[in-house]
Amino acid sequence: MRRLIVLAAAAIGVLAACGGPSPNSGGTGSGSGGPAGPAGPAAIAAALHKPATLTFWGWAPQNKDIVAAFEKKYPKVKVNLVNAGTSTDEYTKLQNAIKAGSGAPDVTQIEYFALPQFALQKDLADVGALGLSGDKSQFSTAVWDSVDLNGKLVGLPQDTGPMALFYNQKIFSRYHLAVPKTWAQYASDAKKLHAANPKEYITNDVGDPGFATSMIWSAGGHPYSTSGAKNVTINFGDAGSKKFTHLWSPLVTGGDLDPVKSWTTAWYQGLANGTVASLATGAWMPVDLETGVAGGKGDWRVAPLPAWGTSSGTPVTSENGGSANCVLAQSQHQLAAAGFVQFMSTTEGGAQISAKDGDFPASNAILNSPQYLGQAPAYFGGQKINRVLSQAAGHVLPGWSYLPFQVYANSIFPDTVGQAYTGKSSLAAGLRAWEQRSASYGNSEGFSVASK
Repeated sequence: MRRLIVLAAAAIGVLAACGGPSPNSGGTGSGSGGPAGPAGPAAIAAALHKPATLTFWGWAPQNKDIVAAFEKKYPKVKVNLVNAGTSTDEYTKLQNAIKAGSGAPDVTQIEYFALPQFALQKDLADVGALGLSGDKSQFSTAVWDSVDLNGKLVGLPQDTGPMALFYNQKIFSRYHLAVPKTWAQYASDAKKLHAANPKEYITNDVGDPGFATSMIWSAGGHPYSTSGAKNVTINFGDAGSKKFTHLWSPLVTGGDLDPVKSWTTAWYQGLANGTVASLATGAWMPVDLETGVAGGKGDWRVAPLPAWGTSSGTPVTSENGGSANCVLAQSQHQLAAAGFVQFMSTTEGGAQISAKDGDFPASNAILNSPQYLGQAPAYFGGQKINRVLSQAAGHVLPGWSYLPFQVYANSIFPDTVGQAYTGKSSLAAGLRAWEQRSASYGNSEGFSVASK
């Protein structure tokens, strides 16, 4: 399943009141694992053997099978699965339900970039306090950092998206291009390829916030930082951001990137016929290539993300996409909900189903298993691609953070950074405009935002 950040112009208000009880606030529903009473692994286990009905908002197609497996193991707990939409569509509905004080689900699927927005306002239960903190060893440091925010565990990872390079070997061979070890080599090859055939490009890009932030992250950038509940700093003049603009701006202005939008019919056609020869994207991409680009079977391969600077030293990468499962603070069945989240996200059952159906797993046990590492899909010419992708999962740079209003910030990307792709500004100027408008919005919403 695709794990790209989907954008919409509508912004979500980030200062809505929570309205839900805390795990120990004395709310109703303790007989079914609700917020009242003691928490912990034993309490969760007990709650799963008492009658309860949970509502789960999630968009992944494999969620249906996960729910069925959970209900088979815990027949007293009924889960109503609702597809409330993806990304901003879901988050708008979720924010409205939270503001209303009712109607929010017990459990919801949230992409990592949007988690701080809900976590900061205490809309999400601390599942660590409920008893899930012991699951830390099951996940990589980087993906655990995505759900462990300000000392509170706001969910468990369902899937993840460490960046790697997917490339069309047939096209690379035709133009005698070696698999790039560095971004400098990649940029040089982009110009060489497009000069050799003006109809072909090394990749496409018309401006995407998820791609831009992932590239800056992989370059060691830290443009966002938060302190406490209100203090935010945005700085797209940091070293990682400069590495990205210095690399990517010449490709944009030189016309060396295919101006086709991802996930369109034309984009899929380009991936199939070779006019889009590679993608730097998340490790969830294999299933999308197999299902959406049948004509590329046997041509595609996977390599580590190119290095910034020299190729010596430990490879590093970043995340692009991925989501967590979270318990809502309004839930009256928090312990049972925590048990369901644990089932979905760990190797007890749900994680295996998720990985089998195409999600890139967050579970270390799956990522390191001989069976997973040994898979050699025919689509990728028999390459054991999971060896590359699993290594990438262990090389994600730690310490990245998103804004507590990232959903809004991403919605204005086309009007700021996107202008560089239409020739109306430079990439650096676009990032600066993004920074300023994001800071202005944050200040208007009650944050104290410093823009450097």
